[in-house]
Amino acid sequence: MPDIKFDSKIIEDVREALADHALDMFRNRQGRWMAVVELAHVERTEPGPDEDKNPAVKIRIVAIEVAADDYSDERLRELQRGLYRLRTKGGTLDGELHPDVQQARDVLRHGSGLLVGAGSEQS
Repeated sequence: MPDIKFDSKIIEDVREALADHALDMFRNRQGRWMAVVELAHVERTEPGPDEDKNPAVKIRIVAIEVAADDYSDERLRELQRGLYRLRTKGGTLDGELHPDVQQARDVLRHGSGLLVGAGSEQS
């Protein structure tokens, strides 16, 4: 399996999306932030046949949106749990029948609706 490496270059769109959160991230040393992230392939390294190295792929964050409130944060966590369920239970012998897998599919299918209008549902 190839090693995965993150490219440290931060493109301008990503920098702008993180700007509103930068001070909070600086101040909160143990902070965690939920985000929707888009990754792009940047580079691959394929060692020669006699090399004792793993192949590697380098990826870069090309788009990111950080949850700005607790409501959006929890919705993103719900989507993350749904993706986890699909990855870990999907493809198993009973995965298709398992209620967690169906629930995960439903959450992901309607996930965009969970985030749209987040501010209006909090009232």
